[in-house]
Amino acid sequence: MKKKLLSLATLSTAICASAQQDIYALTGKNSQNIVFSDFRTLDIHHGVSGNIIFGAESTPKVFSQVFNKNVTEDKNTVNHSQAVSMAALAYDELNGKLVYIPMFTSNIYVLDQKSKDITLLESQAIKTSQCDIGSHITRMTAGYDGNIYAMSNSGSQLIKISKKDGKYISTDLGAVKDDFSNGENSLKVMTKGFGGDMVAAADHNFYVFSASGNVFKVSPKYMNAKFLGKILGFPQNYSLNGAAVNSAGNVVVASASGENMYEVTLNDLQAKPIAGELKIPIYDLASPYVVGEKLSSFANSGVDVYPTKVDENYINIKLEDAKITGNISVEIYDFAGVKVMQKNLTSIEKNKTQKIDLNNLNSGVYVVSVLNGANKVILNKKISVNK
Repeated sequence: MKKKLLSLATLSTAICASAQQDIYALTGKNSQNIVFSDFRTLDIHHGVSGNIIFGAESTPKVFSQVFNKNVTEDKNTVNHSQAVSMAALAYDELNGKLVYIPMFTSNIYVLDQKSKDITLLESQAIKTSQCDIGSHITRMTAGYDGNIYAMSNSGSQLIKISKKDGKYISTDLGAVKDDFSNGENSLKVMTKGFGGDMVAAADHNFYVFSASGNVFKVSPKYMNAKFLGKILGFPQNYSLNGAAVNSAGNVVVASASGENMYEVTLNDLQAKPIAGELKIPIYDLASPYVVGEKLSSFANSGVDVYPTKVDENYINIKLEDAKITGNISVEIYDFAGVKVMQKNLTSIEKNKTQKIDLNNLNSGVYVVSVLNGANKVILNKKISVNK
């Protein structure tokens, strides 16, 4: 099952064209200090800003999970949904919502993009101390398992945010330790490891990008961070504050200083500028993609599984590749690696799309594997079922 999970498919070219604004940004105002402006989409392909979703001037409707009712927040404190200091944002693909945590607080907010309603999770897991900058949450990402993960500046806490029985819950997974080989490039040293952002990978690990441009690979299994190197190609004193994976599988990074955005390849940590005049202060980035979602070398855009976000009880299998011969089968796995469904497509016609009934699968994230007659995987693709 590991090989299948590690070779999941990215979106096809056609889907990429319609998903150019799948990068979300937490933006700020032109100020030397952190001052929240808004959440918006970005069109990375053209280097322009997209729609503004929610901003500092919006009128929020906040529902507290603890009190089970709408609440009015005190905007004179740091504990509210439009707090000035924010640096952590993630996209919950399963529910289509934005999750964020203001600094100086343990509050977790979940923003519905359509209704603009906000759910407040008053977390007991986050141990932020206003006097300890290392304890502040500054990085967030959606994990490959569909949960949201957040990390403090110093790695003192790795937090998992999940949904159970219709409610969000937060869990403290513990402190992330430095790998013995890190030397002076410690995650816990402010000038080496603080700030920046994190992205997820298909092997269930995370990559942390510090403000200084250092990159660490974090294993939630062993709770350690290994220094990989420093990004090359940035101008001097470039501050990296946001990171997200794009549809090509590379990492897009941005700065709170309103400088150029860059695309970074992880194999050589080389950064190249993204075309366009998108030079706004960006405190964090988020996207539905993860590192390592790659199309099988046998497959091409003529083989696809869609939709990836399933609101109804079926998916479509598209086969338009003349090289594919023999009977086709489809296997679906949950994230424990358990096969939950198999279907043989013995009668499928080439250049046709066949609908597959999901037999009332529970809401969650799954991997769909398409195999040819030789039982070779043609395509692996992640789907999220949301009912």
